[in-house]
Amino acid sequence: CVQLWRALWSHLPQCPLSLAELPPSEFMQVADSTWLVLNVVSNGREPPGCQATGVTKIARSVIAPLAEHHVSVLMLSTYQTDFILVRERDLPVVIHTLAGEFDIYREESGECVPVTCDDVSNGFLKSKPPTSPTLHPVQSPQTRFCVLTVAPDTLPAIATMLIDVLFYSHSPPWDAATSSQDLDSITFFSFSLIEGYISIVMDAETQKRFPSDLLLTSSTGELWRMVRIGGQPLGFDECGIVAQIAEPLAAADISAYYISTFNFDHALVPEEGIAEVIQLLQQRQENSR
Repeated sequence: CVQLWRALWSHLPQCPLSLAELPPSEFMQVADSTWLVLNVVSNGREPPGCQATGVTKIARSVIAPLAEHHVSVLMLSTYQTDFILVRERDLPVVIHTLAGEFDIYREESGECVPVTCDDVSNGFLKSKPPTSPTLHPVQSPQTRFCVLTVAPDTLPAIATMLIDVLFYSHSPPWDAATSSQDLDSITFFSFSLIEGYISIVMDAETQKRFPSDLLLTSSTGELWRMVRIGGQPLGFDECGIVAQIAEPLAAADISAYYISTFNFDHALVPEEGIAEVIQLLQQRQENSR
């Protein structure tokens, strides 16, 4: 089992613009569920030889148990840490599922308050009979990606370029006939600002447009390849999608960043390990038949 500091924070990061402030639009669809953010924090007590980071580090202790208890999760990996989003209505199941492995806290007025199973016993849902999860198709484009961060005080220096990349540079007309087949390259850009910490995922070509001295990455400067999960929009209701990728990668001790979206899920793995990852996932697909 992956050894983590046995604590779990449940809180919603502060957002400068709330959903209620956004003007109504026919182009914006909002899921009817409210989601809570879980953050698993390590205290450095991993067993010797355990090098996996990202979603694979918490695959066995968090992701797999929640999938077994039919809890749908969304993953957001950032440069600094990983966040697991769960529906607020699933919180009793989440706490009962993880209480044996973790100390659980909730944030109240900036303070971490311990949570026990008794606090959420009302409405606890017992696990359903196990079912075979759907194994979605996986695809790996040739695009190479970077995982980066930016010092908050230097953000204004790249703000104009960020806006251009986010809203103008990559807006080709959507073509249903070709969008699912042309995977030699893929357009993907992720920007997150959580409690003052900035995390960016961009392809290596887009990175060249930014001042190199302002984008910070690991000392190795490694590049990442993507595994995209799903052949059609995945939605938010199905359980076990993250586990489909995280469990086999965790067993092989392969690090991965993971970002869930409505349409597809995306796992980023070190470039030199992409062949092994594809082989592992193909074997899992074959074994499930």
